[in-house]
Amino acid sequence: MNESPNSPTHQVSNSPADRSQSWRASHWKRLEARLISTLGYRAVAALGSTLRWRTEGLEHLEAIRAGGRQPIMAFWHGRILPATYFFRRRGIVVITSENFDGEWIAGIIERFGYATARGSTSRGARKALLQLTRDMAAGRPAGFTVDGPRGPARVAQAGAVWLAKATGNPVLPFHLEADRHWTLNSWDRTQIPKPRATVALVIGEPFAVAGDADEDAIESARLLLEARLRALENRASALLAALNH
Repeated sequence: MNESPNSPTHQVSNSPADRSQSWRASHWKRLEARLISTLGYRAVAALGSTLRWRTEGLEHLEAIRAGGRQPIMAFWHGRILPATYFFRRRGIVVITSENFDGEWIAGIIERFGYATARGSTSRGARKALLQLTRDMAAGRPAGFTVDGPRGPARVAQAGAVWLAKATGNPVLPFHLEADRHWTLNSWDRTQIPKPRATVALVIGEPFAVAGDADEDAIESARLLLEARLRALENRASALLAALNH
């Protein structure tokens, strides 16, 4: 008996998750991802080794750990390169997409000592947040580009706030700004510090989200995160301006 075209053995999934991982069937795409990861890691490591740093607020990070908790580190997507280098080798868990770009990005950051929770949109986000919850329960910090992966730029999404509610760990906002840099023509205006640039890293005060927070409280916390990040951006720029006078 012939099977119906709609039977399970003949169905072809067109779900976003399946499409995002279709590249895995290609040996050459998998090889390409590994090659990009290797070269990307070397390029970021070489550039990062030349950077000079001006930091403010690192005591907030240390205070969280001294209190037996882990930070949920939150920043804008456009500063991912210097953040990756500065916070390397700390066991931070970050979300990366399950698509091709997410694969080579994961390959780069894992070489810097990060762990990854895969999945960034719709159902994938829920799976990744669950993994982050487990990782934080095991004593690992988490990192969020809160306006990623597609924007809009400098509009915080609620993932970091939801994770704070679920785990009891505080959100720790921070910003980085380079005095000399290239700016990509991308949705997030990615900033790439030039060699030997000075990068200002400003970490703000952490804040908690109650475990019984309702939707209004979640939105208030999300808006607070946006406001803190904008203030930190202004502070980082002021630090750099002071260095140049």
